[in-house]
Amino acid sequence: MKKLRILVAKPGLDGHDRGAKVVARALADAGYEVVYTGLHQTPEMIASAAVQESVDAVGLSIMSGAHMTLFPAVIDALKAKGAGDILVFGGGIVPKDDLGKLADLGVAKIFTPGTPTTDIVTWVETVVRPRVEAV
Repeated sequence: MKKLRILVAKPGLDGHDRGAKVVARALADAGYEVVYTGLHQTPEMIASAAVQESVDAVGLSIMSGAHMTLFPAVIDALKAKGAGDILVFGGGIVPKDDLGKLADLGVAKIFTPGTPTTDIVTWVETVVRPRVEAV
């Protein structure tokens, strides 16, 4: 079984990284190889890191309210680098009304505050792993 590689990133000017670090640690503890980019990443920096690190998925943490701008920008940056097949998921403060819109824009899953990290690991196993192993 392939060891999945997941990039966790904090796009934009949002400085609240506790959630991203908790998720990164939970994913690493579950046996995934995790790349954490740190704070204040541009969509282009995130896409470049995803390609360079050959990740299977990109997880974005957005607490700033800029989710309707930043998620599509990262997806577009990945497509521009020929990596549009990399799944993008995320978490943060996202109003329920925006969840469907983000899904329509290509975001695979949004985890809202309070989601147990075990739910994220289960999602990776049931959604990301089958996609990766089907290739």
